Parts: sequence; C-alpha cells; structure tokens
Amino acid sequence: MSDNILEVRGLKQYFYPRKATPVKAVDGVSFNIRRGTTYGLVGESGSGKTTIGRSIIRLYTPTEGSIVFEGREIAGRLDKSLHSFICQKMQMIFQDPMASLNPRSKVIDIVAQGLDINHLCKSREEREKKVMDMLERVELSREHANRYPHMFSGGQRQRIGIARAMVMDPDLIIADEPISALDVSIQAQVINLMKQLQREMGTTYLFIAHDLSMVKYISDEIGVLHLGHMVETGTKDEIFSHPVHPYTRSLLSAIPIADPEVEKTRTAISYNYFTSGIDYNKGQMRSVGGTHQVLSTEAEFEKWMNETA
Repeated sequence: MSDNILEVRGLKQYFYPRKATPVKAVDGVSFNIRRGTTYGLVGESGSGKTTIGRSIIRLYTPTEGSIVFEGREIAGRLDKSLHSFICQKMQMIFQDPMASLNPRSKVIDIVAQGLDINHLCKSREEREKKVMDMLERVELSREHANRYPHMFSGGQRQRIGIARAMVMDPDLIIADEPISALDVSIQAQVINLMKQLQREMGTTYLFIAHDLSMVKYISDEIGVLHLGHMVETGTKDEIFSHPVHPYTRSLLSAIPIADPEVEKTRTAISYNYFTSGIDYNKGQMRSVGGTHQVLSTEAEFEKWMNETA
C-alpha cells in the first residue's frame, strides 16, 4: 500500500462564464498527502483553495489532471461503484456551520445522513448507537440529538458538522476553512478536537485555511497557493523557517506578532505578481532543502538561492 493516500497531478479547474476567456481557478496544481497526516492549503481569498477541495471530492468535475485516491483514479467519469467509494471514504467539513446543516432536520438525522444514503446500518438501533457515540466523541450530549441546528451556537454547529463527517469513518476529510466563521476562543477548541479525533481514528486531513498560525499548529505539510498555482510546498518547519518563494515570504511577513515591542518593528513584505516578472505558467518544480517551489527561470532560481543562503 502506498504511503500517499492522495496524489494530485496537474489538476486544472476552469470555469466558463458567458465571455470567451475561461476563469482558470486552478491551473496545474500537484501535491501528495501522506496517510494519517494533515496537509494544509493556504493562500489569499480567490487563490483556488476551496476549488481544489471541491474538485478532489468531486463536487466539481476536474477540467484536466489526475486525482488518485487510495490507489484509484477518481478524476474521470464516475460510475456507481466509484461514486459510492468516494462518498464513503471521503468526507467534507464546510466553512459555514449553519448553511451546511438542514434547518428542518434534527441533529440525529443530520449526523446519520451518510449512513442512511449508503445503507451502512442494519437496524435503527445500530444507527442510533453510532450517532450517539459520535456526538459524545465531539463533546456533545445525547440530549442534543433531537434538537434543531438553530438551537446551537456556532461552535456546537461545527461539532455537528464534524460528527456528520466522522461517523462515516472516512480515510480522508477535506476541512474547508472549518474555523473561520467561529469566535477566536472557540477556534482552538475545534482544532484540538480535530487533532484528537485524528489520533483516535487515524483520519487524514486536507486542511484549507487562510489563518497561517492555525495551519502551522495543525499541519504536517503545507502548500502555498497563489492565483491557482502551487508556488511552494514543504513541511511546516521548512515553510515557516526557510520560505523561498517571495509570495510565501509576503504571507509570513503579514502575521501579527503578540509582543507589542517586536510588532512595532515588523515590516510587511509586498509582493505583486503582475509586476514581479515571474511567470507561473513557465514554472518548474525544484527542490531546495526538501522544500518544493515553483520557480520561473534559472535566473530567478539562482537569485532566490543566493537570498536564502
């Protein structure tokens, strides 16, 4: 069995509005996710993070490229067997915990939705037991099972969303900015809950976010996206300690520092792709100290190597 649970190669996701020019939301992205780890995708709004997640779970049909999940190619046409395989082995936690829950359904039915669709329970007793056990694992009580989503706080709603995904015992969970709609005090609780469930169940995460501090906390490896291109990827220590691409440096320089004296002297690095002279479409994947990044030309490669020496 391969050490990689997911392998994405040359993924492209284009959208075609009424004008002739397509919107290239994702343009040739490649990365791997190792089994049992967390891979963080970061980048500014509109960089293509959510589109990648939705393409992998097949909410979108990829325009081009390869997606190999558990050794099976899932980027092409889905037959009934392959569709069922994806639904059972891959789940998604959405950004808005209220919009992703049916307001007319009780919690027990929301959490059991995947079990019902895939006929994974032989009796109502087995169904109820699985739901109740999962609610307790996400730190909700059994009394919550017969309530409706509007009766919960934002953090509790997100726990319901996590329970709905985890009850399927999936191999991969795509978490699409699962904490961005929550209060700061609740964000750490949800992240710690996800880490705990990962240790207990061995689940793999694709964690999509723009909060770099949270990504550093939860991720083993990180990919940096800009304008639909993967500009740099590596372990979290490599990305935060030795960023190579100027866009990555720009993102890291924007992180506030808790010490007010140090914050006074912090300088944000500006990066503008359109005036940088870099062409992502001509980029090549290179390795620097184990970190891979997209570099446009040999000259740029030598320049950044000298800067990081």
